[in-house]
Amino acid sequence: MSFTVESESVARSRRNRRAAITVAVIVALLFGVFYFAASYWNTPPTKATATTSSSCTPTPGTIQPSQITVNVYNATKRNGLAGSTAKAVKDRGFVVGTVANDPLKKTVTAPAEVRFGPAGEAASKVVMALIPGSVAVKDTRADASVDLVLGDAFTAVPTPTASASATC
Repeated sequence: MSFTVESESVARSRRNRRAAITVAVIVALLFGVFYFAASYWNTPPTKATATTSSSCTPTPGTIQPSQITVNVYNATKRNGLAGSTAKAVKDRGFVVGTVANDPLKKTVTAPAEVRFGPAGEAASKVVMALIPGSVAVKDTRADASVDLVLGDAFTAVPTPTASASATC
């Protein structure tokens, strides 16, 4: 039986190489995390203005934006899109619930997908008028909340003057 004994310098060289690789991987991960955080915080706000006045008078019995809870989800690869859109939706008078990436992880090619249950059908029509070209998707949720899922064709929430005629 013969045993091979490494010299101390060879063992030290391997340890140094292993340590250098480990440090390089950690530095690369930290760089990636900082890059992601910087791209999130440096995302410019949407060009929509924050004016909530409209020229139409709501008719009795219609649902008002302040009575609608909207969950804003991002189904695109654009960082910070749900957050900036949620701010614009809140500025229009809606109650904003959850703001996150799409929990269903669907590919939405339309500007937006409006998901709602039977209790939120009237509210969904108001939310659909907010984003022209949005698609209605009815699900089985029990509450009246409405999900606004931003798709690849989404650019921005139109200014209130452009969307006011659609909601009246």
